[in-house]
Amino acid sequence: MDFELTTEQKMLQETVKKFAQKEVAPFVEEMDREEKFNEHLWEKAKPLGLLGMGIPPEYEGMLNDYLSFGLMGEELSKVDAGVAVVYGAHSLLCANNIARNGTVEQKDRYLSRLARGELRGCMGLTEPGAGSDAISLKTRARKEAGEYVLNGSKTFISNAPIADVSVIYATTDPEIGHAGLCAFIVEKDFPGYQVGRKLSKMGLRSSPTGEIILEDCRVPEENLLGGVEHTGLKIMFSGLDIERFLWSCQAVGIAQAAFDTALKYAKEREQFSQPIINFQMIQDKLATMLVEIEAARLLCYKGLTCWDNKQYKEARMLAAQVKLYACEMVNRVTAEAVHIHGGYGYMKEFPVERYMRDAKVYAIGAGTSEVQKLIIANYLR
Repeated sequence: MDFELTTEQKMLQETVKKFAQKEVAPFVEEMDREEKFNEHLWEKAKPLGLLGMGIPPEYEGMLNDYLSFGLMGEELSKVDAGVAVVYGAHSLLCANNIARNGTVEQKDRYLSRLARGELRGCMGLTEPGAGSDAISLKTRARKEAGEYVLNGSKTFISNAPIADVSVIYATTDPEIGHAGLCAFIVEKDFPGYQVGRKLSKMGLRSSPTGEIILEDCRVPEENLLGGVEHTGLKIMFSGLDIERFLWSCQAVGIAQAAFDTALKYAKEREQFSQPIINFQMIQDKLATMLVEIEAARLLCYKGLTCWDNKQYKEARMLAAQVKLYACEMVNRVTAEAVHIHGGYGYMKEFPVERYMRDAKVYAIGAGTSEVQKLIIANYLR
């Protein structure tokens, strides 16, 4: 067992850390307050290759291994997890989906432009009535005259307000259930594609989230992802595990930032004529926080390493475990960080209240904690 990152991974980690501190940090409070992604951060990410982390090098991307992708998400999330979501929804949920499942023609058409940041991507799966029960989605696709006509709506979609290209899931035949699912590459300029409401959120406020409305949206036949009908379920599940690993890496990043902030405060804040870190109850909180963060990080890195080594069966179980543990952990750690700050933790002049708001969605998105428990239990039967 080798717990050492490669030289290349360490270089990436340091590059992203410097980028986050120099380029992202100055805009964090503004983006959170105004609930708006700063365009400067899209342009600055282009030359570093951060927009192509989910895309293979032959298409101008940076995907050498998924652990590196996780390291990027962790480092960005220490400064602003919403920015990590913007890059991740683009590069993983959209571009990586096309890279893994697309035809040669689809890859040639989209991946290099996505890697260069000329196009922005998102994925449309969740619907108003289909969240955890994703395979019961209502969006319909019917084939006519060399096109597919899509009708339905998607909600809670990261990057929906700014995306040029979406991977959209729909069913051609609701009577056959999940067997009728298909995935489509849909451009925002296709007739019938509309960007719906931009949604206001508790946390991750720098990440634009919204609705996609499809009203007789006409999609060319060649934009059926993979080129084969009724493979949508396979495509969907092929990406869920890696999404859960990378989502969990972001949770680790938030938790680490909350811990670092709380530790610094505990050393500086004095009560009863001494720093509060001298009090055993504060020490208990900090010690527990540190152990939980490290445990979650090791689960993330182990799972991503298994995935990179093509040990998919083991990785699938680990994906559910780390999604459950890391995304519950970040809620505990950020809550404790607020508590250590006392009244100041509740004030916006300190970042811990933002960490706590950002943390909440991690136990919900990419499969709720309850769903992860069911997956784990099914492996034990």
